[in-house]
Amino acid sequence: MIVYQNTIDKFVKDLVDNQIDKIIENAVNERLGHRVSKQEITSWYNSISMIGVQFYSLNIPNDAKISIEYRIPSTSKRIDFIITGEDETHNETVLVIELKQWQNAKLTEKDGIVRTRFKHGESETPHPSYQAWSYCSLLRNFNETVYQEDIQLKPCAYLHNYEEDPVIKNDFYQFYLEQAPVFLKTDSAQLRSFIEKYIKYGDKKDTMYRIESGKIHPSKSLADSVAKMMKGNSEFVLIDDQKIVFENISFMAERQEKKVIIVEGGPGTGKSVVAINLLASLIQKGLNCKYVSKNSAPRAVFESKLTGVYKKNDLSNLFSGSGAFIDSQVNDFDVLIVDEAHRLNEKSGLYKNLGENQIKEIIEAAKVSVFFIDEDQRVTFSDIGKKQDLISWAQKLNAQVHQYELNSQFRCNGSDGYLAWLDNVLQIRETA
Repeated sequence: MIVYQNTIDKFVKDLVDNQIDKIIENAVNERLGHRVSKQEITSWYNSISMIGVQFYSLNIPNDAKISIEYRIPSTSKRIDFIITGEDETHNETVLVIELKQWQNAKLTEKDGIVRTRFKHGESETPHPSYQAWSYCSLLRNFNETVYQEDIQLKPCAYLHNYEEDPVIKNDFYQFYLEQAPVFLKTDSAQLRSFIEKYIKYGDKKDTMYRIESGKIHPSKSLADSVAKMMKGNSEFVLIDDQKIVFENISFMAERQEKKVIIVEGGPGTGKSVVAINLLASLIQKGLNCKYVSKNSAPRAVFESKLTGVYKKNDLSNLFSGSGAFIDSQVNDFDVLIVDEAHRLNEKSGLYKNLGENQIKEIIEAAKVSVFFIDEDQRVTFSDIGKKQDLISWAQKLNAQVHQYELNSQFRCNGSDGYLAWLDNVLQIRETA
């Protein structure tokens, strides 16, 4: 879905006529099916007006096209601003621009993460360059039109209120800055040069229309990519809240302090994607780490895909059932990653008569235990993986508790509204 799309000359006319905010607001109401806040409309207008000013001096063809607020299919994520056309060799090019109204940011020690202030206070968020790059990676890996037709994706970020400082272009973020340069308040000339470099000719093939109409299926499934991930070639790029959760857990896991980390997320928010990325990453860092699940099905899939890459007896060191820690010593493992932790049982064994409590045993066995849960997916009376139970056992075992939430939706065509409606109909929770 694209909220606004037009040629360059018509976009500039809408700006001059002061109609762009009304056009976008009406389109959002019509296409999203709900009204947006005045603050969000103002934010759009401010950012779009600032980048719109650049078009008065840009030397690009008028039949290049602008797309605003393009929602990436099968997710709830939207790309702020897109310019489509052709480069100097007539390759179709999509120039992705992430717009931010930030005025300052703070460094962190976490890859691709900064801290900045939002209306509800200061919090961690992906660096704008990382965000723009990750969105392009998502399109490149999942949109059939993009990867089969080799459409060029060029990401960047424009922080039009941000003055030069030692943070946002810090060498710590160099990799992402190289993938997606960031342009600040005083970088208007550089931004224009960047656009002119890649948009030499107009959009003659309706590039975004074809991308929007393209089939969405992954170029590789999660299970098929685990083997390469173990070799350091992660093919599933984490975006937004997935990236925040991954980096925070990685950061804490390396410090080897007794911690319990709880990650809540509904169906399709990427809990298993984050879990497997963590397993691959932490093993590469030399940590003694296991992927844990009550059910054998996900473990069997991952093990079958890894056969031939690792010996069968080596795989037992990577994957485990949730009842395997009855006889473990305290802090035997650096990290235990528990997927579908809401399905844990109190007792282990075929007759559920072994051990004391799976939650307790897992927390005792690891310096850092990570529980991915969705309490709404508890399906039997024996499922004990409630968040409050995890917190209670952590406190009893003197482990610090850290809580995170995954919200980005990657199923049901990325429709948060549909899932909210479904929760309401099934009386899971009351929604609007």
